[in-house]
This record gives sequence, C-alpha cells and structure tokens, in this order.
Amino acid sequence: MSNVILALYFTALGGLALYGLFGLLTLALYWRHRHATFPTPPLPDDPPNVTVQLPIYNEPFVVERLIHTAVSLHYPPHKLQIQVIDDSTDGTTERAARLVAYYKERDVNISLVHRTNRQGYKAGALAHALAQASGEFIAIFDADFQPQPDFLQQTIPHFTNHPSLGMVQTRWGHLNDGRSPLTSTQAIALDKHFAMEQTVRHRANLFPKFNGAGGVWRRACLEDAGGWHSDTVCEDLCLSTRAVLRQWHCLFLNDVQSPAELPTTLSAYKSQQARWSKGSSQCLLKYGRAIATARQHSWLARLYALVSMSAYNTNLFLLLLLLLQIPLLLLDFRFSSWMLLFSIAGIGQPLLFVMSQQVLYKDWLWRLRHFPTMVLIAIGLAPNNGRAILQALSTRREHAFVRTPKQGSRTQSPVLELNFDWIMLVETCLALYAWAGVGLAIQLQNYGPLFFLSLCALAYSYITALNMREWRWQLQQERRETAVSPLP
Repeated sequence: MSNVILALYFTALGGLALYGLFGLLTLALYWRHRHATFPTPPLPDDPPNVTVQLPIYNEPFVVERLIHTAVSLHYPPHKLQIQVIDDSTDGTTERAARLVAYYKERDVNISLVHRTNRQGYKAGALAHALAQASGEFIAIFDADFQPQPDFLQQTIPHFTNHPSLGMVQTRWGHLNDGRSPLTSTQAIALDKHFAMEQTVRHRANLFPKFNGAGGVWRRACLEDAGGWHSDTVCEDLCLSTRAVLRQWHCLFLNDVQSPAELPTTLSAYKSQQARWSKGSSQCLLKYGRAIATARQHSWLARLYALVSMSAYNTNLFLLLLLLLQIPLLLLDFRFSSWMLLFSIAGIGQPLLFVMSQQVLYKDWLWRLRHFPTMVLIAIGLAPNNGRAILQALSTRREHAFVRTPKQGSRTQSPVLELNFDWIMLVETCLALYAWAGVGLAIQLQNYGPLFFLSLCALAYSYITALNMREWRWQLQQERRETAVSPLP
C-alpha cells in the first residue's frame, strides 16, 4: 500500500512540476519574442462586409449595453450588419426586440435572430445565425463585452493582405476588475493567459487559438474548418483547433483591448471555470491524437497545444496531493532535499502572473497585492473544476452549455441563481481535512508538508466562507422578494 501511495504522490507532484516547467518555457519564449510588433494597416477604401454577432441567453442586465455598444462601432454603415442572436426564455427577448426596433427605425442594419429552442446551445445559435449573415468577416461579442468603438478598424485591416489569416483575437480587458478581491484575482489570471500565453502562441506559432469573443473570423476559414460544433462546451477552442489543423493562421493583438465584465460572485465564477475545464478536456479527447500527429506543425507547437489543453488537470493533481498528505504523514514520509527540484519547477507559473502585470500596468506592484487571494481561489476551485474534467472524461454525449450570470452596472448585492451543490460540502470537508493535516504534521514534527497543508486549509476555508456569504445573500434576496410580493 505504501508503494501505491508514493507512486500516486510522485505522479501528482510530477504533473504539477510539468505545468511549472511549461510556465518557464512560456516565459523564455515571451522574452525571445517580446519586441515583435504588428502595426495596423489602414482600412481599405472599399472595406469588406462585416457581420457582428451578439449571442445572448437570459441576459436582462447587460443586453441593452451590449446592443448600444455594437451600434457604436465605427465602420461604414452600409458594410456593417449586426445580429442579436437570442435564445432567451425570460424578459431579455422583449428588451432586445425593443432596442433592435429602435435602431432599425434609424436605418441601422440590425436584426434579432431568436430561437425557441436551445438546440446545440451557443454553437447551435451561432451556426443558425451564420446562415443569415451577409459578412465576409464575423466579429463575435458575448453579452458581457463592451468593445471599443474602433475595434473593427483595429482588426479588419489585418486580413487584407494575408489570405491565410483566418482569425484575429484581441486581449480581453476588464470592466469591473476593481469591484472586489474576486474580480481582481480573475483579472490577474486572465492577464497572464492573454499577455503571456496567447502572445507566445501567436508569435512563436504554437497552435494559437480563438477565445470565443472579442475577435473576428474570416468566414471562409470558419466554414472551411467545418463550422460550429456543439459536442463540446468550448466551441471556440474546438473550431480554432480545426482551423489551425487546416493551416489557417491566427493573429493575436495584445495592444487591442476588448473590455468585458468579470463574474462578480463565486457561484458565477465556478460556473465559468467548470465550463472551461470541461470544454478543454473535451477538446483534448476530440483532437489530442490529431494534434500529436499533425506533422505540418513543429513538435514544440504540438506539445504546447497538448499541454495547454491539459492545463486544467492540475486541479486533479492538487486534490490528489492534498488527499495523500495524511497517509504520508502516518507513513512517516519525510521531505528530501532533492525534492526541492519540484518546487523550483513550480515557480514558472507565478513568474508569468508577475510578468503579465508588469507588462500591462504601471501600477503592477499594487495590483499584485491580490495575488495571494488568487492562489487561494485557484486551489479552492479544484473540486469544482476536477468534477467538470471527470464529467468530460465519463461521457461523450452533448453537455449543456451553462451560462455565466452577469450583473451589468448593478451596484447593489448581486442577483444570485444558487442551487445546492454537493461540491460545497466537499470544499468544507477538505478544509477540515487540511486543518487536521496541519495539526498532525505539527504533532509528528514533520514540517515538510506544513506549508502546502496550511495553504490548502486557508484556501478551502476561504471558499467555504464565500459559499456561506452567497447563501446568506440569496436568503436575504428571497426575503425581500417575499416582502414585496402582493397578497393573493
């Protein structure tokens, strides 16, 4: 039994160390390509037709902002089509219809594409609307986005002299990163992904990808790659992987921002992260073999793509590492000096977070004050994300696309959509387990795992506290609604 425990322990440790080395590789490649620039050419005298697609589902707090922003894009009106792609089942459709009618009366080429079913979820809605699109290029913005007015002027010209350029992705900015520690930590995580990983993937030609929104597709590329598939919940990664496999190129513009709203509640953030974890795992299962054997791409590009798709597996490694701590303590396993190599490898990812803030912001040191909280939340989400990965591995059937609730400009307590989730009990139990491990390590004077156990104890305690706070908010919300509801 002890040999099995040790084998599992070093497997988890090795997996985390590999991801740390992946961070060091990314850092080295970024440093090598840091001076590359991609100036925007002028817009052609006869610009191409562009369709802006706005997929929404039950977004009453942000749909009007989204439509206003899309209409404000600077582009020749006779060359621009806007599609509000709506699968909503609440009052969102009525809000969208009123605003679409308002702008139609003012000669804006805008339409509401409404479906009465969610067949294929977001991918199905985009595919349905594409049949009615007139644009040679397709720009996509999710409900939480607020693109800059010059977005199309900054992106469309890049396609002009590059017929093999299939997609342009911009960096996601943040509309509400200063709202709370939760949103600030998300901003740090996303900045690292875009400013570091996406920059490297593009500049070093390492299987660049589309992030689902804040970008533009060449329609010919989209259709050549097979269009939107609904068998994964990361339809963007699914499509861009097929496009790159078919030799289409992707341009990432780090200097062009597409501001978006960050989830303001832990439950919403969990929903988003679970979808990304599941979708990445589904794409790895679907395309892993094709990527590994795609000899038209370098071995480094294939390795980088596979490791990127596997990145969420670190959640499973973290869980396994925590669960093995008490058995290892009872076996009197001692931390050896040579195991410091695993810790050294692990600094790769933290360095990427630091570098991304330094590259993007003048007040980067001040922003990094939220880094410890980000670490706690990242550890604390391991059960939530781990479950999503296991769901992806357990079945190939179509999974429901679970939207991330948005709050828009609301400043009061967020509207919550909480249902009891057994994963909350798991998070609480893991907090107790980690604290028990801390006590046992001190009692046995085995201090090697003490830092990791303390970190996990704090992480799951913090997540449990956030869970309890949101349940309290929901109870207060329900009481208010009951108090104002009319008597029968």
